[in-house]
Amino acid sequence: MHKNVHPGKPGEEIMNENVKIVFGLLGGLALFLYGMNGMSDALQKTAGDKMKKILSFLTKNPIMGALAGALVTAVLQSSSATTVMVIGFVSAGLMSLPQAISIIFGANIGTTMTAQIIAFKITDYIYAFIFVGFILTFVCKSERIKSIGQTIFAFGLLFLGIETMGDVMKPLASSPVFTDLIGKVSGIPVLGLLLGTAMTLVVQSSSATIAVLQNFAAQPGADGVTSILGLVGAIPILLGDNIGTTITALLASLGQSRDAKRTAIAHTIFNLSGSLVFIWFVKPYAALIQAISPKGPEVEVISRQIANAHTLFNLTMTVVWVCLLGLMVKIVMWLIPDAKDAKVNPLQPAFLDKKVIGQPTAALKLVAKEVLHCSGMVKNMLKDLAGLSKSEDPALVGKIKEQGQTLHSLMEAINDYLAELFSAGVLTELQATQTAKLMHVCGDVERMGELTADLTDVIAGKIERKYSFSEEAMEDLRKSLNQISKMYGDAMRALEQGEPEEPEKLIRRREKVMDLDINMRKAHMDRVNKGKCKAKLSAPFTRLLHCVDRMGNSCVNLADMAMEHMNFGYFLDMEDDR
Repeated sequence: MHKNVHPGKPGEEIMNENVKIVFGLLGGLALFLYGMNGMSDALQKTAGDKMKKILSFLTKNPIMGALAGALVTAVLQSSSATTVMVIGFVSAGLMSLPQAISIIFGANIGTTMTAQIIAFKITDYIYAFIFVGFILTFVCKSERIKSIGQTIFAFGLLFLGIETMGDVMKPLASSPVFTDLIGKVSGIPVLGLLLGTAMTLVVQSSSATIAVLQNFAAQPGADGVTSILGLVGAIPILLGDNIGTTITALLASLGQSRDAKRTAIAHTIFNLSGSLVFIWFVKPYAALIQAISPKGPEVEVISRQIANAHTLFNLTMTVVWVCLLGLMVKIVMWLIPDAKDAKVNPLQPAFLDKKVIGQPTAALKLVAKEVLHCSGMVKNMLKDLAGLSKSEDPALVGKIKEQGQTLHSLMEAINDYLAELFSAGVLTELQATQTAKLMHVCGDVERMGELTADLTDVIAGKIERKYSFSEEAMEDLRKSLNQISKMYGDAMRALEQGEPEEPEKLIRRREKVMDLDINMRKAHMDRVNKGKCKAKLSAPFTRLLHCVDRMGNSCVNLADMAMEHMNFGYFLDMEDDR
């Protein structure tokens, strides 16, 4: 009698079960991270202006900074997003180091909201969230409603990922090998600390690893009531997660300014110091958390206990370090001192930071600052040009040409940055419209610089004795340049202050530009007829007139943009839609 036996079957089943667990964990983790990133991106698109406005209201009060950091992170559901945003602001000089550090402190409180939400058992509503989010995203035409739909959809995916991880972890609770391993980790807090740190270093998200921890701790042990891990075993892993998450800030600070690196190091010191202190008091801390958390069977309440432990840890450390903010600043200044005789490359943008491309409100503010920086360069070039028309100093020729080359390099960098911003697909309709207007402004500012350099070439020919204009011609040029400088200053002021010129005034300016060209041409021909100027000078003088005429047109274009409600206040203050 032959028996149908398959000696390899048990081994295959075990292998298949292990493969299911591994891929179930990885797939659930992927859904969680995708959902969290999607929710963060959608929220930034929906409420990014308001988040930026909250941060812009910061004062020198560190408590306000911590509250702002907590609020922004709680809404965005990502301390990494807040941290990277703040590092970008510091790097661009938009925020002081103490302000940034206080926001980072608060961000650590805000990020605990994810664990608190996870502790609510909303698994019955996961698919409802996904369905509602899908409908809002694909049916509604309003961009704002679509972003809200994307937020809800991503929120559902986030919890679907948590549910998936929880389901595949259930068999682990009955595995003797795994329970023995967990027993060793829970019995030696340092091992738990190292495990949590390693997990977060790999995943790059403390929220994800804490979600895994909450789900695993909720698995019952042999008695079916107590947690397989227990709160005492979970807290060291939780502390390790807080250490591991600092790697995101450190990576974001690479290649940034010294203050940006100091901000990232402050984040590291915050979490490292807290974890190294709390690790000595795991058991009394666990008893405190159990006393203040809901009562019930351990497997049912441990997820909330872990969330509360996470919140209380960050709240305690924030209170401590806010009081010691001055000390933290001194520590990071000592670790990364100011460089002596540091040279700034004028060809590199002063404000642009590609690490905040995904945060349009921050990125557009940096672009606006860079454009205003370039506008200031054009004003200086016009001032130097006016001086050159009087003194004919060869040194000024070199200075203006060098400024022109720098301006060209900076404008190329701005255009490349804006192209990346558009291609990232993160701009709202209003932001895209205002950014298109900003690009028009960039074009005219750059054109003003190029024409100033062209005029310099014409005057340089006179200095080099290639030709000689009469004193009357140079006086006409000086008058024209004074008028151009005034028009350019008024137009840029209107753009900066958001106060468009009256149509009648703009019409008069257009007429002045035309009159400048006509009068200078007429005066030149009169001088040629009277023998005061040579006829062969008509070519360089016509080039000069052409430059002045085009400069006047560019000034009028800038004033036109102000009339079309383009103003830098939108980008710099990130005011609400009006």
